[in-house]
Amino acid sequence: MKSIILVFTGIGVVGCAGEEAATSTAAKSPAAEIQSKPPTKSQPVTRVEAGPDAQKRAQTALIKARSGEVVELGEGRFEFTSTLSLDVSGVTIRGQGPDKTILSFKNQGQGTGGEGILITSKENVEIRDLAVEDAKGDAIKARGTKRIFFRKLRTEWTGGPKETNGGYGIYPVLCSDILIEDCVARGASDSGIYVGQSENIIVRRNRAEQNVAGIEIENSVKADVYENDATNNTGGILVFSLPDLERKDSHHCRVFKNRVVANNHANFAPKGNIVGTVSPGTGMMIMASDGVEVFDNMVEKNNTSGLIIISYLITGRPIKDAKYDPFCEGISVHGNRFASNGTKPGGPTGALLEPLLGKQFPDILFDGIVDVKKIDPTKGGLAGALLLENNTGASFVNFDGGSLDPKAIQAGKLPKVEKDVALYQGKKSPLAAVTIEGLE
Repeated sequence: MKSIILVFTGIGVVGCAGEEAATSTAAKSPAAEIQSKPPTKSQPVTRVEAGPDAQKRAQTALIKARSGEVVELGEGRFEFTSTLSLDVSGVTIRGQGPDKTILSFKNQGQGTGGEGILITSKENVEIRDLAVEDAKGDAIKARGTKRIFFRKLRTEWTGGPKETNGGYGIYPVLCSDILIEDCVARGASDSGIYVGQSENIIVRRNRAEQNVAGIEIENSVKADVYENDATNNTGGILVFSLPDLERKDSHHCRVFKNRVVANNHANFAPKGNIVGTVSPGTGMMIMASDGVEVFDNMVEKNNTSGLIIISYLITGRPIKDAKYDPFCEGISVHGNRFASNGTKPGGPTGALLEPLLGKQFPDILFDGIVDVKKIDPTKGGLAGALLLENNTGASFVNFDGGSLDPKAIQAGKLPKVEKDVALYQGKKSPLAAVTIEGLE
């Protein structure tokens, strides 16, 4: 099984583990006491116009901002050469619209911060109605913020998809009470919209395109991902967990009413980056996560597969984290519409599994690797890991990843695959909707 390392999990394994694992502190629970109030419509406004010294004037306004204030950026193109940072709680950063207020970091210098905008405020921040273009690193990053709203933003690398683009578009990590809505993310060399090690998350009505991965939820709890368009990425929507991070849980995630269509873009991740091994044509992927409900999605024209459900063990990587759970359990997939997936499998996934599955891959791929301490596969227990019901047009296979040996496959010795979807029939009780106080 070591030979299939990175085939399925190239998107997830890169994550944010290297940067955050050693130094991070877990985000506060949504139940933690919050003293300051969310921003209101009657906030005082400090306005910054485009033009000479805009960088200095904007950063000064953010340094001097007080809780309850709006820092408003006028219409036009702002040419910035270093990261714009905010560490004050209760502040709104507002532009005039994502095509009217454009923050360009094309000339961002070395040693001036990798992000376009960096938020380290404790709580209650909103950023909206602007665009961040051509950041050297991540476009907009928030770290450790309670109640952080991203609205009507555009993050983009204007030279098109290429490996020199920054890794992430919108990137909250170790945050809670997160809203990402009505945003567009294009051209990230890792993920357009990425939420890591966080809790109480709503990602809705966004468009992610021309990224290596469109939308990712990593090591997070209580997430609703809905009414998004993920198209023309290498992979569309991912829910997963990784070992060796401060926050280890990945459960209670609803992925619904999304359009996951034609995520077949060539992989343009930087050379040597693990995400560079992901196969084009991955619609959705769930890895090492529990209690994920996938329903009422349109999943079409993803060349390798519409949905892949796998254990971290299939990577062949050793696990030194004793508290990490590498298995999927309680995955419910129901009421989705699948069409024209798996018609042209590519990348390492296609090369490995074509001898086993042929040139037409199923809409749903399951590796069948489960925690035998909790689930007994010999007694039909795999339904405890995965339940399937009423998925229109969906073909399915359990490809028995635990027995997969590429050398044996090449020699014509194929493991048994299970295509009988009836063994997985059923639907769990629906997960509760994610709510954020004061948000409709």
